[in-house]
Amino acid sequence: MVVQYQGEQNGIPTTFTLKIIGNNLSKSSSNYQIDLLVGDKQLPTFTTLIHQSLSNCLKEIYLFRKHNGIKFDAASEKVATKLVPYDLVLYNAHKQGLFAA
Repeated sequence: MVVQYQGEQNGIPTTFTLKIIGNNLSKSSSNYQIDLLVGDKQLPTFTTLIHQSLSNCLKEIYLFRKHNGIKFDAASEKVATKLVPYDLVLYNAHKQGLFAA
């Protein structure tokens, strides 16, 4: 799943892309990897590459954004058409973590 936001980093307007990769390893567990790109460059954001929940991935993006002066405009959200419907439902349920105060 790919989600894009308009925003700014240290006052400079730019486009941010979140690439969410869900890996269903078994019937009882899923793992997620999430990449943050600024323009077409991937940022090294993670303490670990794989998370057991999408919520944990989004919390890490939130903390990285706060530490690095990155702001997303929530109203500019664009979701790519090729996606797993379950991932979209899960993302929508947890995306408030990206915009926590």
